[in-house]
Amino acid sequence: MRNPTMELPPNAVSEPVPDVIDSNDFTPRLISLLSNSLVWRESRILRARFGLGTNDWRVLSVLAIRPGVTASEISDFVAMNKAIISKSVGVLTARRLIVQVEDTGRSRQLFLTPEGVEMHDAMLPVSMRGQEIILADLTAEEVVQLNQLLRRLLARAPELHAQDSLDQREVAEDA
Repeated sequence: MRNPTMELPPNAVSEPVPDVIDSNDFTPRLISLLSNSLVWRESRILRARFGLGTNDWRVLSVLAIRPGVTASEISDFVAMNKAIISKSVGVLTARRLIVQVEDTGRSRQLFLTPEGVEMHDAMLPVSMRGQEIILADLTAEEVVQLNQLLRRLLARAPELHAQDSLDQREVAEDA
């Protein structure tokens, strides 16, 4: 809230704008709030217990599911920036939790080490507990339905990237 005794600059808009997002029913906001809550909780716990963050956990988790993928493939799988994945790969390699195998090209396949498997297994309950907390009030059928709906929404995500490319081209053409 604004302090009523505070003097505002002459060009400050002090009233809500009439055409705004309904924050209680704007799905992207709700998904973002839920995701942020999960990530903040998980990150705090993982840093305190293991000295690793959520991004590092995501890399370990993907390698547990898909041994031998490249950093680029991890980036695609978790929809994260390649630079962030690369930083985590460096951290995990330095801690000897993963190893890199040179490929014929520039890409390197990544694998967990036995220590990496142990770390994965120790970190897994943190993520699973977060999921338990957010799903606690849902029935098993509702969880199945929620996951089906989320997969349907995610199937539309490539359209967001395609539209973004079109929008960028339009801006470039207007410049």
